[in-house]
Amino acid sequence: MIHDQPHTRVLSGRQIAQAAGVVVLGFVLSRVLGLVREAVISAVFGAGSAYDAYAAALQIPDTLFFVVAGGAIGSAFIPTFASYLARGDSEGAWQMASSVINLFVLVMLVIAGLCMVFAHPIVVYTVAQGFPAETQDLTVRLMRIMLLSPIIFGLSGIFMGVLNANQRFLLPALAPSFYNIGIIIGATVIRQALGGDIFGLAWGVVLGALLHLLVQVPGVARVGSAYRLALQLRHPGVLEVSRLMGPRILGQAIVQVNFWVNKMLASGMAEGSVGTLQRAWFLLMLPQGVIAQSVATAVFPTFSAQVAENRQEELRETLEQVLRTVLFLSIPASAGLVLLRLPIVRLMYERGEFPPQGSEAVAWALLFYGLGLVAHSLVEIITRAFYAMHDTRTPVLIGGLAMALNVGLSFALIGVIGDPENLARGAFAGLALANTMATTLEGLLLFGFIWRRVNGFNSRRMVLSLSKACIASLGMGVVLELGKPFITVLGQYLGPLLGVMAGGLVFWGLAEVLRSEEIRYFRRIALSRLKRGDGQSVK
Repeated sequence: MIHDQPHTRVLSGRQIAQAAGVVVLGFVLSRVLGLVREAVISAVFGAGSAYDAYAAALQIPDTLFFVVAGGAIGSAFIPTFASYLARGDSEGAWQMASSVINLFVLVMLVIAGLCMVFAHPIVVYTVAQGFPAETQDLTVRLMRIMLLSPIIFGLSGIFMGVLNANQRFLLPALAPSFYNIGIIIGATVIRQALGGDIFGLAWGVVLGALLHLLVQVPGVARVGSAYRLALQLRHPGVLEVSRLMGPRILGQAIVQVNFWVNKMLASGMAEGSVGTLQRAWFLLMLPQGVIAQSVATAVFPTFSAQVAENRQEELRETLEQVLRTVLFLSIPASAGLVLLRLPIVRLMYERGEFPPQGSEAVAWALLFYGLGLVAHSLVEIITRAFYAMHDTRTPVLIGGLAMALNVGLSFALIGVIGDPENLARGAFAGLALANTMATTLEGLLLFGFIWRRVNGFNSRRMVLSLSKACIASLGMGVVLELGKPFITVLGQYLGPLLGVMAGGLVFWGLAEVLRSEEIRYFRRIALSRLKRGDGQSVK
């Protein structure tokens, strides 16, 4: 167990790997339940206008959460809370946390309330601009229900920050699974209770947010919660959180503008285009969550503690090791996602009311999204390092530039790629490609800036690691391409599963032959877990 004493919050490489393992297991469970969720929704609602309305309506609550609560609070709250804990000032930490919680709830109640009042113009002039009037009205009604979720999610996000800052990862890792369970209940039980319409799905989102919060309450109580009903707006910690949140809120708002533009443009294309993009994005986020987001979640408190305790050399070494590991895994994952996109989509979605044409459409978008997996993974890690340094301006400025490029490319590429009237080869693929191109630029710029900030990495090590990962991925890709006829013959379910397993084994084997340092690292971690006798664990 990692005790909550001052100066014991920096984890070793092995402990970070253990923490990441806990988070990965949570992400895998969440993603499995997410796949079940998407399969249930696809089977029940298909790829028609009702699901398009739901996908568009969900964008507004998601925007509120990500802009005000999600990334902003995480990037600002955890480093500030961790700095108090590193000094042994748990009293000050909880004074700050209590005020942040109370301030957030008040702000979110006001914002969500205003969005409910002005829901119709928000929907009609933004995310559902191209929908027929009937679908627009449905979008408005769904949105008003789901606006309850960001209020709950924001509070849950702060609880996540408290637990992660205390190096407690299990319950935060399990929380997304409970969110998915809530939506599954909404799409089945609540839907039937409400007469079989899509409003059950909207109430499932609210239920999922509530479960996401409640599962973390016992963990917050165990780390010594000292919540108080106070609002100390001039508390130094609250001022620091507000200072860090300012640029991050702007950055998240810019990111969400891109999603809104995508919804607006896709709503004027063939029916089902909005939902198709959302499904392809979900599949991209599966490997990104397991490979990058889980590691970033586990290592962020360590980054923050290393900065708080002025361990600059340790920070550089930790960041370099994490970057090499994440890139080593994301390169083959990107290749596999692109090559096996149609079998994977058919495995995940094609049943019930979801037609083969819908699978072809999602695979078409996934082709262009999948090319950006490496860049998305790079951005996920490097931005956490900047946030740990209490620098939210640099990643926000770079992200703002990338998102402006994304919006511009979105308008340009939809006239070049695909057909707006043909769902299977829709012009929405241009939106996916624009996202990949902009994120790639963002990742490269962030890497250059963090290189200068930490006084460089071991160039030879980085180049060797990337070269071996690319060579092994190329070999894997050749095997998968040659094996596609066999994957098809094996059927909708067995084919893609065996294809993914075969690809992974080929990549691992080639990396072994190339004597990859990352393979040796994974082997050492596995052996240490088998032989561990020191009684340490990361909760």
